[in-house]
Amino acid sequence: MTSEPEVYFDSASSTRLHPAARDTLLAALDRGYGDPRRLHGAGRDARLLLENARAVVAECLDVYPDEVSFTASGTEAVHRGLLGLAEASGRRGVVHGAVEHSSVLHAAAWRPHPSTSSIPVDRHGLVDLEALARAAMAPEVGVIALQAANQEVGTRQPVDAVDRPAGVPLLMDAAAAVGHGPLPRHWDVLTASAHKWGGPAGVGVLAVRRGTRWSTPFPGEDTPESPGFPDVPAALAAAAALQAVLAEAEELGRRQFAWIDEIRATAGALPDVEVVGHPTDRLPHLATFSALYVGGDEVVAELARRGFAVASGSACTASSLEPSHVLAAMGALTHGNVRISLSRDTTDDHVRALCAALGDVVLGIRRRAGL
Repeated sequence: MTSEPEVYFDSASSTRLHPAARDTLLAALDRGYGDPRRLHGAGRDARLLLENARAVVAECLDVYPDEVSFTASGTEAVHRGLLGLAEASGRRGVVHGAVEHSSVLHAAAWRPHPSTSSIPVDRHGLVDLEALARAAMAPEVGVIALQAANQEVGTRQPVDAVDRPAGVPLLMDAAAAVGHGPLPRHWDVLTASAHKWGGPAGVGVLAVRRGTRWSTPFPGEDTPESPGFPDVPAALAAAAALQAVLAEAEELGRRQFAWIDEIRATAGALPDVEVVGHPTDRLPHLATFSALYVGGDEVVAELARRGFAVASGSACTASSLEPSHVLAAMGALTHGNVRISLSRDTTDDHVRALCAALGDVVLGIRRRAGL
């Protein structure tokens, strides 16, 4: 094992806490302990902090503050958002892209319905818009779910180009895309997760546009907000991180896009390696490739020994041994998959060192296996 500090290339899973979030969190711990529903001083303080967090997130997402709710995770935001739309309409059918996050797939399958359908994607992971429009015409379809960008391969989806019937709302999972460039605008419900942009874990965002019919699908009050006691300091820290990340997103995105181009070219030059995801219409910080004759876990482990923390997209969740449903839907190689995602701390030297190691690692594993 290397004695050098680990270089983190797994920001698509979770990021380090942004300095703005850390400072805000520590400051808010002394004031945000009260129940914001109470009328005493501590409650009023907590309510003020929570409303400040809501206002900042709303400004960052270009929505109204009363459209923003906080949940306990991005997954809960998806579940509450999607199932709440179906609950309000009384129509249980869900039309979704085949490469959506597992939280969308699980919510859609929770109450099976004949009108629920998974829409195919092309080899880059782009959804078939014509097939999606046809499926959404079914009378029992109550929700369309289409992500802003894919969490495994980075491909951006054409959310604003979706042709949908009147009265069928669209939920956009923006967890992978927030903080990495402009978001699509033609959605009714947006979900996101703070730990993806440098906020603390345990904070999800559920934005429901005014005029959208939504009803709680779970026990509790009829509000998109998570039931129970809110984590006010964490919400405020998440808002501070989002504001800081967006301020640096354009410049950072340019650097990251060029670095990812370099990583994609390096991986693509190796024999029997397939680089997946759209080459240009993609997130700036994420690259994924699949290699024949090696296991993704082998590559991850060998890179870890050399001081690089990367991920394998060979499973749709960390606890699953099933091949990635994203790669399978794209018709891509599901074996030997590696995902590399850059952070705000990534440097040119980090990228150069990783590129220098990729060939040695992949070819070395094959050589040791006698290939």
